[in-house]
Amino acid sequence: MTTSVTRPSIVLPRLTLLLLAAYGLALFARSQGETTAALVGASLALFACCCTSAAHLLGARAALRFVLIATALGWFAEQMGSSQGWFFGHYRYTDVLGPRLGDVPLVIPLMWFALAYMGYVMANLIVWQLPVAGHGHWGDAVVLTLLAALIATAFDLGADPYFVYKLRAWIMDKTDGAWFGETVQGFFGWVLVAFAIVAVFRWSVRKAPPTPGPGFALRHAAVPLALYGFALVFQVLRGTPVEIRSIAPFAMGIPLLCAAAGLQRWRRSHPLPSREALA
Repeated sequence: MTTSVTRPSIVLPRLTLLLLAAYGLALFARSQGETTAALVGASLALFACCCTSAAHLLGARAALRFVLIATALGWFAEQMGSSQGWFFGHYRYTDVLGPRLGDVPLVIPLMWFALAYMGYVMANLIVWQLPVAGHGHWGDAVVLTLLAALIATAFDLGADPYFVYKLRAWIMDKTDGAWFGETVQGFFGWVLVAFAIVAVFRWSVRKAPPTPGPGFALRHAAVPLALYGFALVFQVLRGTPVEIRSIAPFAMGIPLLCAAAGLQRWRRSHPLPSREALA
């Protein structure tokens, strides 16, 4: 007996892989010369790839909910940070990242969704060897959410100094902090905001946990890991200050490898359907 795969289950993965390739090309273009167009293009490709991946992995309704929660909370945190000094310390954005909403470049809330989504999937794979985990006990949800927030913040350990000192995308009022001039407060702010985004999303789907749709396969769950891996490679090759290039493989590489191991274990316990079944 064979089962048919709905058209979105075919189109979404193909579109996601196309966007994944576009993000890789955009990162390569950035490495040849950082311009506002290259930065915005890479950010949009990353966001779009995470959107299509989430739509297939979580379902369209849950994915849209995740996007709305992340962009709203991300924009609020950044607006309060740049105008009031909340969460991250006092700073102000320059024109490097393109058009703004209030004080915040439009691409920044989109990046909050992308990083929160990658952290969410990777945390599930590390702890439960599942790309999407149900609500479960509240203690489990707290652990998974905190882990997702830490994974997102590990990206920022290398990204923040690069964006401040290489790109000058924003200017910190205080530049004598303990992390290459950055204040440690900013990283606590990252953990807090990322935790809030993932926590609100998990709470919002507690009564109907999302599940992968028909036609789901290993490569679909691997997309968030690939995106995180692209960012890791970029930091290793282009990180500024140069010390970042040695830090990134440990800060980002350890959770990435743990998530990849969880993905392989999930793959062994959930064999892929045959080609005939997907026909």
